[in-house]
Amino acid sequence: MKETDENKPSNRPASVLSIQGNLKRCELYYTVSQASAFIVLKTFGIFQHILCQSCCQRCATKPKTSQEGGASRSSEREMWPQGQRAALAVLPIIVLLWKKVAPIDVPLDPRIQQDLKQPPTIVKQSVKDYIVDPRDNIIIECEAKGNPVPMFWWRRNGKYFNAEKDLRVSMRKRSGTLEISFKSGGKPEEYEGEYQCFASNDLGTAVSNKILLRVSKSPLWPKEVLEPVVVSEGSPLILPCNPPPGLPPPNTFWMNSAMLPITQDSRVSMGLNGDLYFSNVLAKDASTDYSCNARFLFTHTIQQKNPFSLKVMTTRKIPENAPSFLSPSGLHSSKVVLRGEDLLLECIAAGVPTPNVKWFKNGGDLPERKVKFENYNKTLRIVSVSEEDLGDYVCMASNKIGSIRHSISVQVKAAPYWLNKPTNLVLAPGENGQLVCLASGNPKPSIEWLVNGEPIESSLQNPSRDVVGDAIIFRSVQISTSAVYQCNASNEHGYLLANAFVNILDMAPRLLGLKNQLIKVIENHQAFLDCPFFGSPYPDVRWFKNGHGIVLDGVKYRLHNNGTLEIKRARPEDQGTYTFVASNILGKAEDQVRLEVKEPTRIVRIPEHLSANRGSLARFDCRIKHDHTLPITVSWFKDDKPLSFGWISKYKKDEDSMSIHNIHSDDEGTYTCTVTTELDQDSASARLTVLEDDSLSPSKPSAFADRPDPPEDLELSDLSARSVRLTWVPGNENNSPVTQFLVQYEENRWRPGEWQNLSSYASDQNSVILQLSPFVNYQFRVIAVNSVGQSRPSLPSTRYKTSGAPPDVAPSGLKGWGTKKTNMEITWQPLLDTQRNGPELRYVASWRRKDHEEEWNNVTTTSTKHVVRDTETYVPYEIKIQAVNEFGRGPESNIVIGHSGEDKPSAAPADLRVSKIDSTKVNMHWVPVDPRNIHGEFKEYRLYYWREASLLKGLRVTKEKKTKGFYSDVSQNTGILTDLIPYSKYSMYMVVANSKFEGPHSKIVEFETKEGVPGAPKFFKIVQRNTDTIHLEWDKPLEPNGLLIGYTLKYNTVNGTQVGSQQVQSFFPNETEYTIRLPDRFTRYKFYLSARTQVGSGEVYAEESPHFANEVIDSTDALVFATPPPPLPPTTVPTTTITPHVKIWNLTVDANSDYANVSWKHNFPVDSSEFVLEFTLDSNGPMKSVLFKHQPPIKLAGLTAGAKYRLRVYSHEQPSITSEYVTFETSGAYSKDQVDIATQGWFIGLMCAIALLVLILLIVCFIKRSRGGKYPVREKKDLPLDPVDQKDQDGSFDYHSDEDNKPLQGSQTSLDGNVKESDDSLVDYGEGGDGQFNEDGSFIGQYTVKKDKEETEGNESSEATSPVNAIYSLA
Repeated sequence: MKETDENKPSNRPASVLSIQGNLKRCELYYTVSQASAFIVLKTFGIFQHILCQSCCQRCATKPKTSQEGGASRSSEREMWPQGQRAALAVLPIIVLLWKKVAPIDVPLDPRIQQDLKQPPTIVKQSVKDYIVDPRDNIIIECEAKGNPVPMFWWRRNGKYFNAEKDLRVSMRKRSGTLEISFKSGGKPEEYEGEYQCFASNDLGTAVSNKILLRVSKSPLWPKEVLEPVVVSEGSPLILPCNPPPGLPPPNTFWMNSAMLPITQDSRVSMGLNGDLYFSNVLAKDASTDYSCNARFLFTHTIQQKNPFSLKVMTTRKIPENAPSFLSPSGLHSSKVVLRGEDLLLECIAAGVPTPNVKWFKNGGDLPERKVKFENYNKTLRIVSVSEEDLGDYVCMASNKIGSIRHSISVQVKAAPYWLNKPTNLVLAPGENGQLVCLASGNPKPSIEWLVNGEPIESSLQNPSRDVVGDAIIFRSVQISTSAVYQCNASNEHGYLLANAFVNILDMAPRLLGLKNQLIKVIENHQAFLDCPFFGSPYPDVRWFKNGHGIVLDGVKYRLHNNGTLEIKRARPEDQGTYTFVASNILGKAEDQVRLEVKEPTRIVRIPEHLSANRGSLARFDCRIKHDHTLPITVSWFKDDKPLSFGWISKYKKDEDSMSIHNIHSDDEGTYTCTVTTELDQDSASARLTVLEDDSLSPSKPSAFADRPDPPEDLELSDLSARSVRLTWVPGNENNSPVTQFLVQYEENRWRPGEWQNLSSYASDQNSVILQLSPFVNYQFRVIAVNSVGQSRPSLPSTRYKTSGAPPDVAPSGLKGWGTKKTNMEITWQPLLDTQRNGPELRYVASWRRKDHEEEWNNVTTTSTKHVVRDTETYVPYEIKIQAVNEFGRGPESNIVIGHSGEDKPSAAPADLRVSKIDSTKVNMHWVPVDPRNIHGEFKEYRLYYWREASLLKGLRVTKEKKTKGFYSDVSQNTGILTDLIPYSKYSMYMVVANSKFEGPHSKIVEFETKEGVPGAPKFFKIVQRNTDTIHLEWDKPLEPNGLLIGYTLKYNTVNGTQVGSQQVQSFFPNETEYTIRLPDRFTRYKFYLSARTQVGSGEVYAEESPHFANEVIDSTDALVFATPPPPLPPTTVPTTTITPHVKIWNLTVDANSDYANVSWKHNFPVDSSEFVLEFTLDSNGPMKSVLFKHQPPIKLAGLTAGAKYRLRVYSHEQPSITSEYVTFETSGAYSKDQVDIATQGWFIGLMCAIALLVLILLIVCFIKRSRGGKYPVREKKDLPLDPVDQKDQDGSFDYHSDEDNKPLQGSQTSLDGNVKESDDSLVDYGEGGDGQFNEDGSFIGQYTVKKDKEETEGNESSEATSPVNAIYSLA
């Protein structure tokens, strides 16, 4: 452990040390020392510079101005002794007057927080350089917390900004966030400027950063006419890009007219400025479309420049030349880069052949871990530049002709960065404190203090504070001192602004825990009586037992800083009621704690090692003694795996033992008895050895064999610090050879009276060296073991006490994790009693922030847990543990990395989108979450997605939400989502998850999958309706996965193992049945049916045409026994142990024509059960049995159609366990003698006669309906005509309207249901040739003229020439 600065001897003033703390920079030492000296010396009227000058003389860092000159330096040397004596003289005064108190740690208890007044704290704000999209509304964030709730106001460009007067601007409730909307007009550019948010309440004002609001711009390229570029082959060339200035600046790239990128290599490449460089031009470079493109990432737009036309004049031989630089020019240049940014250095050279570029650094090597070579070695990138990276960098371009060098001088500047950021300070009235603001940068930043947002110089004078350089010193603070202070560190490269409030808190003591707690502890163990409390000023704590004050002598009782009372070793007399009292000047609070001391739990009769023959009974003892007020749980383990006890288990346990029935070789192992209470536990183990065969056992006992007699005459010799020799005399073996000796020990310090196994030895040993642990008072005994069992223990040896020593090992199981977002819990496994090596065992837990150069924090405790509080969320810590006892420190453990607690991620993956949408998968893209917003260990990007609907109308879907995780790392920004259903609409959103929480979800994205191949048809039935046809039926797939365009049926004949040629039939999507004619009744087919979409054919549904009843079936699903089944039930089963309460029930049969599906339920072991199906014809047919090795349901084939069967199921291993008989009947089938009525001659003749009769009747009816009378045309004209196309209310045509069946007056209805005007209209108006058809098909043209003519000519009949009447006359 490193020695901290507080422990090192120092000659600095005590006040300086108390203010400085652990900060080592002399700059801070000077500043704060000056502040301390100012406070004290001002009181006594001593010149301020005496002490300060002495401090600076030691640091030798105080800067001298040019005006001071050499005279001032000599005067300082003359004043040094006097100044030193003056500083030493005021040391006692400084120590007495300066009372530095640690800031108050306010608990997060809601009862405290709700009453705690607190100045405002900014918790969320927009970034300093805030660029917004002109297409969106503007949101400037400002969130703060405080009590009372803060009020918010803004400044814009240094002036008060009245948001209420601007109709476009609104402020969120209980927030300072501004929302600027442009729905009613206006331009975002009108609101550009510098904004600053102020949050105020009664205790102070917090200030946000100055937020520079700018509107993103993506201007067009300037209009320009580019002349063709003509260059000779081998010459260098630069095509300028000069992209339009955008906000933020665009990314540039070069493409041709085909939108393909220009191929780049070591000869042709793009520079950092966007120009395209040719080290030498070749004939193949000639092109008319070199176009520079600018991508504006913020607005997602790309602007394209007019293309260059490059013409190359070729030569027979390209002249070779030495390298020259195209960029940068000259031999020397300089570069300024800010600390933390990436340094980019570029060298692009011309020459033939194309030069190679190499990089060097003068006076040193390139930093390997930070250097990257890009753009074919033309660009040097150094990641995250620091001050050590400044210097001269050299690039060398060379080819076979020569080489050239260019030197770049790199200067590293720095925007301000924190060395010591001021933090909130909570003090009680009358206490002292300080705020220190220390920042660095290049050039050195200036520090400005503000209070409540205003310069501290212009604020009201406060006698309790003094501003000295970079620090504010508070002394004897009062309630009025509460305020929010701002430290502004700035230089020409940027600024830092930090808010830190000073809150003066006065509060009477309050209790935070449960009242009247009951604490139970095991005798001789530590007890901690904890009463959490809070008060300001910090209360005084006292404890009482049964009304009497407790003397805190450090021997029996110890009072911790948090008020917890520790009883180092609890005894029965320590039971009782303890009273806790916390008091300060504002009041007091008290609580009572009841302590109960319990007896320890012990196994007083431990299990002993046992050897037993296979098939016998083994029994292990485990007698327990415990406190009867504590319930216990006794568990048994075999080889560290828990045993289960039940009515079918071979393991049985009672109160004091456990027995194993009918032991086998797999029962051999180590058995452990563990007894557990809510406070402690104890365990003991013994080994069981199974003797497989008595004839092979060397220790086979005789008929009169017995356990051996106990060993005798135990003697200790060769005594040393860590070992001792134990010698004994074996006892009588009692007709069974001893197989081993077991040595046990008992110690009276940690577990008195308990014998524990130490080691075992072979039967030929009786003098052994025992390895011992320090600080243990041993006595030993020996047990002999033979095939019968263990002997009684020998008499114990004399005691031997080993000397103490520091612990030999470090505690194991060290880990650190956070139970809350603001803590880290460090835990470890305690040392065993034999590893303590001495009294007063304690643990030293140490921790520090990983990758922070800081001293180790440590705590010494007797428990196995320590909680580090007030940590930042999920930060790594280095952790180590060390055991310490009265004799010294043990070894330190290896350093383990732990983490503080996790919090909910505060950001969602942005810009979630999809691409490359397929039928079943889609590519996803998103913007990764900043690792700082994970607030924990990254676990995955978790995608939630669900099927909204099918793109097929009417197909219902289940909107089951599914998840998919992407686990690679937090920077992952792409993934593939698979197993989607084609032709569907999906929705999804994404969250980022750490080990405990999910963050907010992204926007919901919808997409539609493309068509895919369909699933299998819903069903495919084969029905053999007669002997020469097969009828097929099917239904559309449950998941068509697109628009069905039809079905494909492939089939071929099968005859045993021979397969005929395949035939293919296609069907429309509305066809779902097909009949195929068989060439003969014995032909069988194999059918393959699939549905089709535009994508292709889907999953195939295969079926085979059914068997006839008289065909012979070689069933591969079952094994038919030729022997009769075993009797039911068997009279004797000598070799089978029937497991009780196992049975077969619920036997069901689903019968078809030639097979049946059989299922049943059972409670046999799944992997080791076989069943037999026994069935017979109900008409006393032969009995058949089928053995099945797989689980139900099963298919029983080869049955006879139309027959009745009786069936039962029984266990193959235990035939007496059987189901009830079930009777079932198969469905009927056609036999070979069955006659098809459709093939009979009488049936065909009858059908022909009926068809002829129907035809005659139709002809007669047609003639009758075609005959009609004459009527006046004028009468017809006066009748209203209905429109031909009557429509329903929904706009569709109704072809079955009642009006269609109403004939007009004087008209007849034709055979097809249409109204005929007359039977002679075809003659009268069909010959003219100029008549026209109307939409309804009737002759309308010149209708009126013809009828007028008819009236003048008389009523002459047209029947002679009418085709309709001609037919009538024939009838």
